[in-house]
Amino acid sequence: MKLRTDLLKHLTADDIREEAEKAAHRFKPEPLLSKTGTGSLSPASTEERAREVEHSMELTRKLEARARQAGSGSAAP
Repeated sequence: MKLRTDLLKHLTADDIREEAEKAAHRFKPEPLLSKTGTGSLSPASTEERAREVEHSMELTRKLEARARQAGSGSAAP
């Protein structure tokens, strides 16, 4: 998958919040989270990986549409 840094200027705080909420179920805090501030990320299943790819493609399409509306020309494939 290609990293589209040209679309970052079209990313909103709501987009970031939505993507974080979709992945939050995988984060497991350590028992001492309040003291260490650390946790771990549980492994993802094949189905979860497929959903993550689809979410990523959906977000890319959304950002490309915003770029076209803004007329910035950043929506090149």
